[in-house]
Amino acid sequence: MSKSIHQAIDSLLKESSRSFYLTLKALPPRIRPQIGLGYLLARIADTLADSKGGPTDQRLLALEQFNERIQGRTGALPNLTALARLQRDPAEAQLLENAAAPVSYLEQFPDADRLRIRQVLETITGGQMLDLHRFAYATGDTIIPLAREDELDDYTYRVAGCVGEFWTHLSLAHLFEANAATEARLLETGVRFGKGLQLVNILRDLPADLRTGRCYLPNAVLAEHDLEPRDLLATETIDRFRPVYDSYLDKAAAHLDDAVQYIGLLPYRQFRLRTACTLPVLIGQRTLTLLRGQNVLDAENRIKVSRAEIKQLTRQTVLAVPSRRRSQKLLDAQRHG
Repeated sequence: MSKSIHQAIDSLLKESSRSFYLTLKALPPRIRPQIGLGYLLARIADTLADSKGGPTDQRLLALEQFNERIQGRTGALPNLTALARLQRDPAEAQLLENAAAPVSYLEQFPDADRLRIRQVLETITGGQMLDLHRFAYATGDTIIPLAREDELDDYTYRVAGCVGEFWTHLSLAHLFEANAATEARLLETGVRFGKGLQLVNILRDLPADLRTGRCYLPNAVLAEHDLEPRDLLATETIDRFRPVYDSYLDKAAAHLDDAVQYIGLLPYRQFRLRTACTLPVLIGQRTLTLLRGQNVLDAENRIKVSRAEIKQLTRQTVLAVPSRRRSQKLLDAQRHG
């Protein structure tokens, strides 16, 4: 891969995803372009799926055509100009307007890496298209929930758990070897790593999703507590909702515990890889602590880790990672709030 393409991927990610860019910068150079491009293409697909104001059929068609181009089943990229104009975020509009460039970068990778990128994008876009079908008629007045727990688990795998597998396969191909038992454990905990980060996002974004008609918490679980999605629009429902919400916070925390195990399985000398894995876990753990202490149903108070805290966590990670003991201590400290 040429240095210019590597720099172009970095530049696009720096503009469109500042939080992931911190992780990207920490990655070892041998897997940084593959993961960067995979994430960039996934961001384009996500922007297509979440375009505000675009008809569902239009977004579905654009997403399907985009994936067909990624998979090499067609040489034509859909015209994304109309959807680009709908974006409120200038960086996302630019991402769609310039989509042809990162798509073309895919051809610069070796066959094995190109296949890995295509596979993870196929899974991610499949999850996004399922989401669009599921919430096709969702509005602020019509909230559509997932039906069952297995639907939530499937969704978190499709849009994030599969990334843990992708990340692991790339690491094993380019950075280090592992015996069969360790490889199996890395893949298992890697999937939970991704699921945990996605579940944290779902729990944090609950108020915003509800107001667009989406509820990722299963109706069957809410019904067990005599709740329905519309009840969650009221701030005062928090006392009734807290047992359900806390159970999902616990589930996300358990997934992040598996992410800590994942980091522990990585070779000691893979400092950059362990740094890139540690930072999102710390941010996820900190987010869970904030969510436990506040009323998530208060839509006026968006709960998120501040930039100052992220900078502090980044510094702490860089200092701690060279020592397994300090690294574990840092992760344990955030886990216990």
